[in-house]
Amino acid sequence: MPGTYSGTVVPLITPFDEHGVVDEQSVVRLLDHIRAEVNGFMPALTSGEGWKLDARQWQDVVTYTVRHADGLPVLAGIQLPGTEAVIDRARTAAAIGVDAVVVTTPFGADVTQDRIVAHYEAIRAAVDVPIFLYNEEALSGNRIEFETLIRICKEIPGIVGIKESSGDAAFTRRMAEAGTGIPVFEGWENLLVDARGIDGFIGPLANLEPSLCNAMLVDPTPDRQAEINTVCERYGVFKDDWYRWVKRELHRRGVIASPTTHEEAKAA
Repeated sequence: MPGTYSGTVVPLITPFDEHGVVDEQSVVRLLDHIRAEVNGFMPALTSGEGWKLDARQWQDVVTYTVRHADGLPVLAGIQLPGTEAVIDRARTAAAIGVDAVVVTTPFGADVTQDRIVAHYEAIRAAVDVPIFLYNEEALSGNRIEFETLIRICKEIPGIVGIKESSGDAAFTRRMAEAGTGIPVFEGWENLLVDARGIDGFIGPLANLEPSLCNAMLVDPTPDRQAEINTVCERYGVFKDDWYRWVKRELHRRGVIASPTTHEEAKAA
């Protein structure tokens, strides 16, 4: 139900072995590493290299997360270019037993706002699984405008959250203040101090330092933001290939068995 989700939700990295097989035991260790500090798991989103995963890799990481979630909600990322492909994968996610799917807009710079609404309407009509809206532009090539977000929240049942990754803190604040009843999460570590009124945070740093993320949500001061920024710089969270650097740090800590990325596994 709307309003259920809040606090820090972690977009999980996807642990691979050197052959590109999802490592279940590393998934277990990662969940155990962070579970006490987070309110949900998001496998196969961008930090999990979700747009690169083949069907088997995606199904494995979502299945393992559900299997070992131990009561925490699992919100499965689906990063595919078209509506029908998203629907097919959402059906698989529902069968696995996820609590919601996290879905971006259809890919393409020419996607209209009406098509975005139709995309979410079609998913909701086809699959009985709640939807977390993922508003970003880097992957899809477009974004959901404010009026469209309001329309989706009001007209489509089963929207349970918004990962607001537009990169515009003023936009995020406006959405948080809109009174839709749908929780709004900031998706950028560096904007937390400016995204007042949000319900929570979803970002890669939560794989490493969820307690720091929680502290920032409770007390979003400039000093704490400076600390967040310093830690993100230290661990490579602000790099274009942040997931690679987050994996390296998790491997250094002994949480995951290998820092292998999707590209590295394919090249092996």
